[in-house]
Amino acid sequence: MIIRPRRLRKNAIVREMIAETRLSKDMFIYPYFVIKGKNIVQPITAMPGVSRFTVDALLVDVEKGLKSGINKILLFGVGEEKSEDAHSAHDSHTVVAEAVRELKAKFGDTIYVITDICLCAYTESGHCGLIKDDYVDNDSSLDVLARMALTHTQAGADMVAPSDMMDGRVAAIRALLDMNGYENTPIMSYSTKFASAYYGPFREAADSAPGKGDRKSYQMDSRNLREAVREAVIDEQEGADMVMVKPALAYLDVIRAVREAVSVPLACYNVSAEYTMVKTAAAAGLIDEQRIVMENMYAFARAGADVIITYHARDIVEKGWL
Repeated sequence: MIIRPRRLRKNAIVREMIAETRLSKDMFIYPYFVIKGKNIVQPITAMPGVSRFTVDALLVDVEKGLKSGINKILLFGVGEEKSEDAHSAHDSHTVVAEAVRELKAKFGDTIYVITDICLCAYTESGHCGLIKDDYVDNDSSLDVLARMALTHTQAGADMVAPSDMMDGRVAAIRALLDMNGYENTPIMSYSTKFASAYYGPFREAADSAPGKGDRKSYQMDSRNLREAVREAVIDEQEGADMVMVKPALAYLDVIRAVREAVSVPLACYNVSAEYTMVKTAAAAGLIDEQRIVMENMYAFARAGADVIITYHARDIVEKGWL
């Protein structure tokens, strides 16, 4: 007897009926880069189709996205004052804090605003923590990160997302938020963030490349799976409401392993080079962009991601790729 699994692949109707992995627009978070100024939309050369926005221009673009169902965004600030102690990171007038206030004033609860919490855009070194004796010092960075998260929350952020990879930062942020009456503000931790070459285009977008050295002393070694799971478990124990794997495409095994190890929702970040490679190949006529993008999205979900942060989100939703 021939066993025939192909019977359930015969046509689109039956294939859709039994599909094991499904996507929804509610799974997607769209990242934005925010700059100072007025009425500026500044295309990012390294990321075709992605731009930096001043706050007024951001409001216009977010409104367009809302009409098609993009109602969750992640904000990165660009062009702030850089200093040794990164004091501008927690200034109440940073461009991110201003953007959060304006977004919530205009759109209220129709938009869910998440802010990236990291010091790389605010330190003279370009590193994600404060420098002490030519080393990224873990513990002195925690207070600044926590104060940054508090500033964003006070401005109206719905969720904060620490991406720095300092040990103990989730606990520090949770403690300060709770102490100030923000016990209901969730934390999405970049718990498993690798020191990856896939961040290349982001460095241009966020002006956040380190001045010297690299980030391998705090971001994760791409060869390590067990350590990746440990990082996620630690952040869950410290109070993270969601954890994340970043990058996504080369780390599907990590997404699966983390999904099996934690009980909180799991996000993955489809990062800049993963995006740019697809866009560049599609522009050259080498691939079918829609099919490649959606195959990647289904791979993330199949591996176990509940939430997908991706620069493709607008195309997916607005062009009806779902």
